[in-house]
Amino acid sequence: MTLTLETTDLKVRIRLTDDWFTVCDLSALLPGRGVAALLPDGRQAAVFADRSGRLYAIDNRDPFTGAAVLSRGLTGTHRGRPFVASPLLKQRFDLESGRCLDDEAVRVTAYEVKAA
Repeated sequence: MTLTLETTDLKVRIRLTDDWFTVCDLSALLPGRGVAALLPDGRQAAVFADRSGRLYAIDNRDPFTGAAVLSRGLTGTHRGRPFVASPLLKQRFDLESGRCLDDEAVRVTAYEVKAA
């Protein structure tokens, strides 16, 4: 389903264990730009929307530096897979799986995400 990001009554939610957590209004997301969301356990998620309205959420913490910066990274695609590149050391993380495209031994948590 393609979503219109201008729809203001929808909320972006991510699945945490067995419950959904509301992180922001859908209208807060701009295509290609991330939003950082504080989770109930103190961690952060980086939430993204692409130009077609598809939503993604991964951990915001860059595992190479420990800094919570992935929400500020540049988005793109590699072989048809959406990614975000860390603004610090430029490693790319697959937005669907959380796998690092530059070091397959490294990954971040990828969350199921929806607008409701």
